Amino acid sequence: MAAAESSPLTTHVLNTGDGVPAARMALSLHRLDSNLMIWSMLNVGTTNEDGRCPGLISRQAFTPGMYKLRFETGSYWESLGQTSFYPYVEIVFTISDPEQRFHLPLLMSRFSYSTYRGS
Repeated sequence: MAAAESSPLTTHVLNTGDGVPAARMALSLHRLDSNLMIWSMLNVGTTNEDGRCPGLISRQAFTPGMYKLRFETGSYWESLGQTSFYPYVEIVFTISDPEQRFHLPLLMSRFSYSTYRGS
């Protein structure tokens, strides 16, 4: 992972069903190649005990374009001995001004999820 202080993109995953951060969830960051129309993986990581994954991308690598964060929710719930309706969650978003900071939380339970753009 890139250095946390230089990352213009952050996330925070919360297990709202149990009221706790979603620790140890695998995730990946991808960017769409607009010429080939395929996703390129930029980074992989795992949430920490607070449900955060610092250092997703460096300021230099964060350019305008379409990105997605993929969260391995099925594996997370399985690690807790539970089942889930969603095997993974993908949040697709467009960056037009990479000088801004972007925060993309994922609020989830076994049968629902929501997200929003924070700052």
